[in-house]
Amino acid sequence: MANKNISYQPTEGLSYDPNEAKYWDAKALDGEIERVFEVCHGCRMCFKYCDSFPTLFDLIDDKYDGDVTKISAGETAKVMDACFQCKLCEVECPYTPRAKHEFKLDFPKLVHRFKAQRARAEGTSFRDKVLGDPDRTAKFARASLGLANVANKVSVHRWFMEKVVGIHRDKLLPEFASSTFETWAKGAGLTDKKPGSEVVLFQTCYVDHNEPQVGKDTVAVLTKNGVDVACQKGLNCCGMPKWESGDLEGFRQKAKRNLDLLEPHVDAGAKVVAINPTCAMMLRLEYPELVAPEDKERAQKLAEAVRDPGEFLWSIRKEERFNTEFKSAPGEQLAYHAPCHLRAQQKGFKGRDLLRKIPGVKPGSVIECCGHDGTYAMKTEGFVPAARIGKKAFEGMKSADAENNEIWATDCPLAAIQFEQHAGVKPMHPMSILARAYEPGGFAKALPPASED
Repeated sequence: MANKNISYQPTEGLSYDPNEAKYWDAKALDGEIERVFEVCHGCRMCFKYCDSFPTLFDLIDDKYDGDVTKISAGETAKVMDACFQCKLCEVECPYTPRAKHEFKLDFPKLVHRFKAQRARAEGTSFRDKVLGDPDRTAKFARASLGLANVANKVSVHRWFMEKVVGIHRDKLLPEFASSTFETWAKGAGLTDKKPGSEVVLFQTCYVDHNEPQVGKDTVAVLTKNGVDVACQKGLNCCGMPKWESGDLEGFRQKAKRNLDLLEPHVDAGAKVVAINPTCAMMLRLEYPELVAPEDKERAQKLAEAVRDPGEFLWSIRKEERFNTEFKSAPGEQLAYHAPCHLRAQQKGFKGRDLLRKIPGVKPGSVIECCGHDGTYAMKTEGFVPAARIGKKAFEGMKSADAENNEIWATDCPLAAIQFEQHAGVKPMHPMSILARAYEPGGFAKALPPASED
């Protein structure tokens, strides 16, 4: 039988701001966890997302007869560790601060608070240190002159990585580019520009180190539309992999460097176009709340300047410079996946909408989570659940590709890897599709010249 009634109203220990002392109070956190577990137990809207909620509900129903107060510390950790920060529960939850509800419930931020307290008390693991610094990992990979890419395909090396680092041996890993996007941008004269351009690109560490072509395509599309683009030397990871494990100080170091480099551009009026939805979400939603107190004002200014590439281009669609002179097109029924972290920003799917500007293209939208979610799908314990969670997305994309033309789209490069491994097709970034569509022969289907009317 359930224990005494637990109020759904916020406890005195409610805090989502690590600059508040009570954020770090373990007893205050315990009170909030108990309250949130009780609210979620009574609602159950989020049963279909990550494994956090099924784990919680099974404990409450099968082991504790509805009494959340009996859930142990170890079981609480199991619930929290099953969250991979897709943010979809916060998007759908009716009780959030964003919805201005009196319960002020934000499950992903509660998980972050839990992990931050644990990281401060226990430190971070070797795996979290490796995965938390993709810039350093990429630097070592490039120093290997391509051997890292070869080794990542060798079973013995992958067994070693699984045992020592905790990266699943079967996980398809992205290759490291021999030359970074920043190197290309420097050669193109984009990093020499002083603040004052219409757009400064936040290329993201993934595009910089793993898929520079996506960055080049983004620049090409923006330029085709009369946008003055600048690139900034020295930008680093947005800090999401650090914060994923609760490493607040590691996150703040990366955030401070990015703020130092981007602030002059923002002050000069530039929009900051972040290619990866996760990074855009971090810059737009997380920086203002998580940075050190002295950085909050400029983090808020940066947040207001952040745009997704599709979001920015959509904003100029009614201007004369907006370019619809496409020369080629993919198949009509193009499968498009909406990344979770794009949904979390609630700015719409403008990359998809831009694809509709290509004559004859009708994207079919899939909004189910693909299961990759940062580094979760890479981890030994996350690989199998990630594939299971992403199954609906994989099947949805196959159904949306009615013509079986194998041109799929997603704004998230990591989601693209997940689809490549589990659905057999690697989606292209919308900017890459647009860049090819502007070129004769970019796709097999040639388009007639645009009408003069």
